[in-house]
Amino acid sequence: MFAPWKIALILAMAVAVFGYGYEHHDYHSHPSYKFEYGVKDPHTGDHKSAWEHRDGDVVKGSYTLEEADGTHRVVEYSSDKHNGFQAHVKRVGHAHHPEVYGHHEGGHSYGGHGHGKASSYTKLDQHH
Repeated sequence: MFAPWKIALILAMAVAVFGYGYEHHDYHSHPSYKFEYGVKDPHTGDHKSAWEHRDGDVVKGSYTLEEADGTHRVVEYSSDKHNGFQAHVKRVGHAHHPEVYGHHEGGHSYGGHGHGKASSYTKLDQHH
């Protein structure tokens, strides 16, 4: 199952490559685009970002996300006709594991959603 941010990323890429709605495409043109986005939600701890650039047949990008154990996964990738698709995955930081899950002071467990503040951004530059 795809995470919602992956679906949003795929849709953003589709809009960047194919456009929104119908338009004539010159399949011999030089494809070029740039996009980036990020989410930083202090309430849920959801922190992630991604960017990608395409210039012709060369694609470069990266995404970063915070794992549940407190480490950060960083994936840097590139693709071209000489090297194919290459991805380098790094794990940054030290894992932290709480001793007890789901228990809070006073015996109350919080499971609500939609409270607090979060921020996100997106940027898409399409070059023709």
